[in-house]
Amino acid sequence: MTEKLDIDHLRQWIGRSQEASDIVTAQLVKGLRATLFQEIGEPKTGDVAPFTVHWCLAQPVFPMSMLGADGHPIRGGFLPPVPLPRRMWAGGELEFVDPLRVGDEAMRASRIADVTVKTGSTGALCFVAVDHVISTARGIAIRERHDIVYRDVGGAPAAVKNAPPAPPVAQHRETHVSDPVLLFRYSALTFNGHRIHYDRDYVTKVEGYPGLIFHGPMQAALIVEFAARLRHGRPPKKLAYRGVQPLFEGSEFSVNANDEGSSMQLWVADAEGQPTMKGTATW
Repeated sequence: MTEKLDIDHLRQWIGRSQEASDIVTAQLVKGLRATLFQEIGEPKTGDVAPFTVHWCLAQPVFPMSMLGADGHPIRGGFLPPVPLPRRMWAGGELEFVDPLRVGDEAMRASRIADVTVKTGSTGALCFVAVDHVISTARGIAIRERHDIVYRDVGGAPAAVKNAPPAPPVAQHRETHVSDPVLLFRYSALTFNGHRIHYDRDYVTKVEGYPGLIFHGPMQAALIVEFAARLRHGRPPKKLAYRGVQPLFEGSEFSVNANDEGSSMQLWVADAEGQPTMKGTATW
């Protein structure tokens, strides 16, 4: 049985902060370019890295003895000890100020901004908002708000039995296949041990999903890079995005955009064309 949520206790984590640093290496950039379906090339010092390379940098490292059953670190520490067992990347907002480059030493300053509880179709949901500022010797590179959601066991959300709405029509579209190797590569690049991305027995038998789940940040990374390509290499000044439903392995998916002048509507969609992540970019 899940421990009772004590929101007053969890909100005591608001304001906690930590810092970490890492180097943007050419090898990391090659691996991320390959995983994001970009030309790999031979990145040199000073070359611009993929715009969300910071999600691969200075990831927390814990001994095996400190990992939970889902592959995440056990609760507590910098993040509040939310007792709900299912943790996922819900969405967030990115502000791109200066691109990270090969050879940069990047410093990430993080702060717990808010902790809230809501009730959803699957029961209690706890949202933790974390603010990050990524800087280099040149100054601020990225400002970010990262939203994490925790929910109870209760299996996966029930499938919607009503007919889905007509898929949105995109002005710009590219398609890829979400196979297990792609998911493994992104997990490796981000040192992400969450078993929903690589352990099919765990994700189907324990969490109740039909297959391995595509990473939220990889979907966000793909829409950022797609938007930048459509604007001749310029990333958006800001991107607000949120996950709307899981994207599973083994099927075609698409990255989509509708250009609206100073803004762009972006989304990732499954094989049926239904959005799994939505975002709004502004320049």
